[in-house]
Amino acid sequence: MRSIIQQVAEEITTVLSNVDEHEAIQLSAQLKAAKRIFVYGEGRSGLMGKAFAMRLMHGGFQVFVIGETITPSIEEGDLLVAISGSGSTEAILQFASKAKESGAKVSLVTTNKESQIAAICDGVLNIPAATKQRRPEEPATIQPLGNQFDQSVHLILDAIIIGTLAENGNKDVYEEMTRRHTNFE
Repeated sequence: MRSIIQQVAEEITTVLSNVDEHEAIQLSAQLKAAKRIFVYGEGRSGLMGKAFAMRLMHGGFQVFVIGETITPSIEEGDLLVAISGSGSTEAILQFASKAKESGAKVSLVTTNKESQIAAICDGVLNIPAATKQRRPEEPATIQPLGNQFDQSVHLILDAIIIGTLAENGNKDVYEEMTRRHTNFE
């Protein structure tokens, strides 16, 4: 078991070390500039999106998850952060197109910066990880399906939030995030 744990950790370290820092900085800038942030992904990408949205809320951003009953209309000045390993998820393409029509910015987190969705986005954060498609350019992995992508997305988006909040010069980030954490536990 220890060797499997070590291999997974090494895989994720390799993926994260190959993320383009400029793309991460661009997403951070888009987050700071957005009036409101909308997040969407399907399946496990959607779960990573919900974790990201929760951290954004803890960080003081106004954020919504598409598909929730309280999600308002997207409009000019807003940002949609879409998460799709393949970059070809049909529903995400539809939501990205609608967001663009509404005047919002769209940023895609994906492994496929040449995808149809990426082509209409204002920013792309390429995660050089394996997906369930196992395209030739994806790295080798011992993990099933899109595990490597999902884990990498979770960690890189958390790092982007940490960096974004640190750039805002807030010295009490931990205390503020703790204050915003649910008290219904």
